[in-house]
Amino acid sequence: MEKGIDAYIREQFELADVDIRTYSPLTLAYIGDCIFDLIIRSVVVGKGNTRPNQLHQRTSSIVKAHTQALIIEYLEPQLTQEEADIYRRGRNAKSYTMAKNATMADYRKATGLEAVIGYLYLTDQFARAVELTKNAIDGLKLSV
Repeated sequence: MEKGIDAYIREQFELADVDIRTYSPLTLAYIGDCIFDLIIRSVVVGKGNTRPNQLHQRTSSIVKAHTQALIIEYLEPQLTQEEADIYRRGRNAKSYTMAKNATMADYRKATGLEAVIGYLYLTDQFARAVELTKNAIDGLKLSV
């Protein structure tokens, strides 16, 4: 079985294994934000070569807090118990920052989604992160 991206990076940089349960939900959201963005950017670029400004606009419409809140509301019934627990921890985490164009409710839901994506990435479940993202894009008929 091929190792996940995170495991490969850890090996190459000789990073010690860390018990994922010790990570705060905001740490999971930190890496999850990047991974979710990578998934969406990959889909957008895969739809065809176009001007960078258009790529950015299409990506930004999906990765903003409001859309992420809609995505997690759609996905919540599809989450495993473990994923739902991670989502709740991320959503309820006390963050001292907020997106400039988002409500606090949307921002917290988005943080919860990012925590789930980060958790999946760090536990070598990248395929599940992609599956959930695809389910949401298809189910919500989001234009990517």
